[in-house]
Amino acid sequence: MEPAAATAPARQRGASAARTALRAPRLDPYKVGGVFFVLYTALSLSRHVRMLTMSWDLGIFEQAIQGYARLGAPIADLKGPGTNILGDHFSPVTALIAPFYRVFPSPVTLLVVQALLFALSTVPVTRLAAHLLGRGRGLAIGVAYGLSWGVQRAVDFDFHEIAFAMPLLAFSLEAVVRRRWRAAVLWAAPLVLVKEDLGVTAAVIGALVLIRLRGVRSDPRAAAWALGLVGFGLVATAVALGVIIPSFNHGGAYDYWTKLDGSGAPGPAPVIPLDTAIRTLLWIVLPTTGLFALRSPVLIVALPTLGWRFLSHDDHYWGTDWHYSAVLMPVVFIALADALAGAPRAGSAGRAWVRTYAQHLPAAVLAAALALTASLPLYSLTLPDSYRIPAGVKAAEGLLDRIPDGSVVESDVGPISRLVNRCRVLWVGDTRGITPDYVALRIADGRSAKDVLGEAQRLHPGVRFRLAGEAGGYAVVQRVG
Repeated sequence: MEPAAATAPARQRGASAARTALRAPRLDPYKVGGVFFVLYTALSLSRHVRMLTMSWDLGIFEQAIQGYARLGAPIADLKGPGTNILGDHFSPVTALIAPFYRVFPSPVTLLVVQALLFALSTVPVTRLAAHLLGRGRGLAIGVAYGLSWGVQRAVDFDFHEIAFAMPLLAFSLEAVVRRRWRAAVLWAAPLVLVKEDLGVTAAVIGALVLIRLRGVRSDPRAAAWALGLVGFGLVATAVALGVIIPSFNHGGAYDYWTKLDGSGAPGPAPVIPLDTAIRTLLWIVLPTTGLFALRSPVLIVALPTLGWRFLSHDDHYWGTDWHYSAVLMPVVFIALADALAGAPRAGSAGRAWVRTYAQHLPAAVLAAALALTASLPLYSLTLPDSYRIPAGVKAAEGLLDRIPDGSVVESDVGPISRLVNRCRVLWVGDTRGITPDYVALRIADGRSAKDVLGEAQRLHPGVRFRLAGEAGGYAVVQRVG
């Protein structure tokens, strides 16, 4: 009896260790997501408190969500007084933030939600990679995705509705690769509520399911789900562009057609240079996947986004700046995991160099992501100045705080994020006959507070203004009488 009693604790410890070994990989994706949620939140808030966010898009979305929170229409006065944001882009998914904004009426709410959504997208990427490639290589790919340049630049730049697309794309494509067809369709379908062009992306995911069904024993139900998604995505995009958006738009049209047909250009419409297109494509697939993602059909899901960007005559869409490449990151990293899982195994007829390259690629991709981060936004979290609020910012906030709640304020980019949650904010020069109570503008490039006063008088002839104060590089003028 004694030897058996002595070995019982050992058996229990062994069983506990085995349970821990099984449990740890399952928790890994959530740990990765938790770490990136902290990092993304810290990055967004450190920029916000120092008034470094551009605040244009952040202000627009805050106004729209404010409307939802009040159980009203999503009016974004920054796009023009009374403008319903659904007449600009079809993004009703942002209404999901409204209950939280009702409790915490601040631009910080939007930034934290965005950080959470981006971080959530790391979970399926890490989980799939670990499932296909093992724990170590899976973690490498998951962390590399979280650090990817497309994600970092999106987190760094205001708030955008595409934050909702990130987890939807990641969960859907994870399900495609793991042959969970119904889940893939159900995760992809809500993309049509994120932005009007993403209906086409949802349709391509349906086409991807059909491609993956080839060579698999007949599964008519899965094929029906996939065909349904193709039709649903295309119809949803057509309805959004042709019916919904024009019905909410003051001009009765979709304003962004001009960027595709070039009719809005003053002269010959600019076309993306070949070297710019090649450079952008290489940035998307080279440091992120070492080109290996090209072996996976999952990569076709990137084509709709690349298509409208490269066909556009607006050069803002062509490069690697801003947030436009974020939705491509889940696609390329899941394509990488899928391609690596299908790489030749040892002893197979495949080329030895392909096997070796595939074996070491996750570590190389992680190393590339870490190296590039030295020149990307997350690196700022290592700098002490990121955690100090400059005296000029405090002075500017004090000045803007003197504007009473409920005032109508005409503003440029700088003050927007400090005013939208408590004032009606209009874009400078686009008040459309509305006379503001205050005008708040940056004073830079040799412009003085007196120049701001003169600008207010010029924009609103016959209305008297007085200088209310200047501080931290900003000036505020007040309407008199």
